[in-house]
Order: sequence, then structure tokens, then C-alpha cells
Amino acid sequence: MPHDLALKAMNGIHRLLLTATGGKVGQVVAGMPVLELTTIGRKSGQPRAVMLTSPLQEGDTYVVVASRGGDDHHPAWFLNLRDNPEVEVSIKGAPKQRWSARVATPEERARMWPKIATSFTNYAGYQKRTQREIPLVLLSPA
Repeated sequence: MPHDLALKAMNGIHRLLLTATGGKVGQVVAGMPVLELTTIGRKSGQPRAVMLTSPLQEGDTYVVVASRGGDDHHPAWFLNLRDNPEVEVSIKGAPKQRWSARVATPEERARMWPKIATSFTNYAGYQKRTQREIPLVLLSPA
């Protein structure tokens, strides 16, 4: 699984690519829109931003997958928003806006996961690598 430093480096490179191209490259990855999610660190209390893809959108709700590449541990951003669901989201370089995050219910996940895993098979592979059920997070404007 990717090391924390590798994940941070990938996020930094993605941000650099977006900045260097004026947002012309990097807004969509593998057919998924990219968003910047800012959570409040559960230990530090400081803002923490991460670039994520959204494999499914329903109305104005964006779904993100807390996969961490199939690691056995949840990503830090997931733990942060689980403790504090008030987040900020920026889509396509737009200014950050206040959004609310929540973990999909078992029924929602049962409905959404097959759509995601069929359309984006990397997520199905991630689920096979880990014993934990990979959570889906629903992000909605506040």
C-alpha cells in the first residue's frame, strides 16, 4: 500500500499540475471529476486538504471512496470527517464551499457500490485487497 509520504507527494503533484495548467489538466482523472476536500484534523485541529476523485454523483451529492488504495487502514481524511462532518469542497477549481459529509448507510452502500465497482474496477480491486469494508462518503452542499 502507498506510504503516507507517497500519498502526500501524489496530492502535491496533482495540485502542481492543476496550477501549472491553469486547471486545464487534472480536473478529471480516469473519467471521474476531481475535488479538493478540506477536513479539520481530528488531532491537530488544523485544516487538511486532499485531492479525491468522485466515481458517482447523485444530484448535487458527490460520492468519494475511502479506499486508501486497498490498505487495511482508513485514510486520515476519512477519520477526520467522521469526527467532524463539516468540510469544505472545491470542484473544478471553484472557491471552496462549506459542505457536509456523511458515511453512506449500509443500504446506500449496497446500492452504490456495484455501480462504482463495475464502472471503475480499480475500486473493486482495492476491496479485494483488504478485510475492511471500504466506506463510501457522501458530500453535499451545506
